[in-house]
Amino acid sequence: MKLPSHPKRERYPMPDFIHDALAANDLTAAYDARPPYQRNDYIGWITRAKRPETRQKRLQQMLDELARGDAYMKMSYRAKR
Repeated sequence: MKLPSHPKRERYPMPDFIHDALAANDLTAAYDARPPYQRNDYIGWITRAKRPETRQKRLQQMLDELARGDAYMKMSYRAKR
């Protein structure tokens, strides 16, 4: 059996609370400018949190990273021009 060279990641739908937080913080454009895998990873990471306070902490980290524009999941990030 031949494995695909790039396994498919599960695609996560955008929950209303994340959409609303992006809009409220004027970060929708910054979010949309990120590569699709980053957007999907953020949603999956946030929504997999079991406790509401963990979900909120992760959401805030994403918002902070988008606002600064220099990080992705606590790793250095620089947008391609």
